[in-house]
Amino acid sequence: MADGRCLLVLGGARSGKSRYAEARAEAAGARLCYIATAEANDEEMADRIAHHRARRGSSWATVEAPLELPGAIAEAAGDDTALLVDCLTLWLSNLILAERDPDAEADRLIASVRHAGGTIILVSNEVGLGIVPDNALARRFRDAAGLANQRVAGIADEVVLVTAGLPLTLKGGPGDISR
Repeated sequence: MADGRCLLVLGGARSGKSRYAEARAEAAGARLCYIATAEANDEEMADRIAHHRARRGSSWATVEAPLELPGAIAEAAGDDTALLVDCLTLWLSNLILAERDPDAEADRLIASVRHAGGTIILVSNEVGLGIVPDNALARRFRDAAGLANQRVAGIADEVVLVTAGLPLTLKGGPGDISR
């Protein structure tokens, strides 16, 4: 990464990972930019998106990037910016459903993060702790998400797992258990 810092925040559904990531971005003391990968394809998802927007408030700029995440990062990142991407797993779902290669897109993502300035916080679901999915599409998604998380964790300065609202530092910072 050029001049900034990269944080990967992992966790399960409703673990508190987004709230934690937002707090970390706000603590950076920089211009705040939220890159959203979700699409409001139904009423329930529209409600979730509205809840997230309301919680963040007006101090955040929002960029929607359901597919073109690497380009959105390249365009929005800067030395004076704390950029929050929420979330990589929705982005991967979008890619798979659009019949795009998640491995090639992960290459593009990693290149954009490495070249971006400022603070970049990436949120992703930890999907590998449950049972093996019963269908090929779900297994493909789980595998793509697990591999992408490993690759992003490899370039991140810090990796935090959030469970029940509690952060556990896996890499970087105090409490690093990666060594």
